[in-house]
Amino acid sequence: MAKDSANPGRIKQLRMVAQIIKKANPKGMPIVYATVVAVIALAVVIGLLTGAFWYVLILGIPVALLAGMLLFGRFAQRAQYSLLDGQPGAVYAILQGMRGNWMVEEKPVAVNREQDLVFRLVGYPGVILVSEGPGTRVQKMLVAEKKRVQRVAIDVPVYDVQCGDGEGQVPLAKLQRHLMKLPRNLKKPAVSEVNNRMRALTPSIPMPKGPLPKGARLPKGVRPR
Repeated sequence: MAKDSANPGRIKQLRMVAQIIKKANPKGMPIVYATVVAVIALAVVIGLLTGAFWYVLILGIPVALLAGMLLFGRFAQRAQYSLLDGQPGAVYAILQGMRGNWMVEEKPVAVNREQDLVFRLVGYPGVILVSEGPGTRVQKMLVAEKKRVQRVAIDVPVYDVQCGDGEGQVPLAKLQRHLMKLPRNLKKPAVSEVNNRMRALTPSIPMPKGPLPKGARLPKGVRPR
């Protein structure tokens, strides 16, 4: 019974994701369907030519479904980025979804009147500050926050990354990949120890007005008015 009740929920979720993909990229789902059909058709042709029709078809169907799901996942990720792009807190929504030993501060560590934000996370590279906003405005925020962090994070590498579409900035869709390419300077026990030191620096600052993007979690202790 549990499986029967879970399957409809899973199917409903896939349909919702498909609608999001369709909204972000009308050609996305047709490409997924065409890929599945093309792989199955290729399996049929190979099976007819080799005389092992059913054997090749049985192998081809799972391969076709796998190829379709891989494309589906890629289009879903791109759709998520397109929906988040330009919304306050989009960087946090991406950071908190990263896999691995990453510790993300739930509240922004710096914010200005224009609602530009700076988020902080700790991982194997060290301490990373990620800004959200135009480069001309966030540069001073990053410099100031980096100085504060370096007073506590002695001998720990501190990186600053500007997320955005401006010159020298990292696009939202490439942020995770950019962070994953940073060198691994710390070991696992050191990551936790540095994160504990960083928490003492966290200022009490308000979140920007307006709704958080879908997928972002509301920081603990903060409630919408």
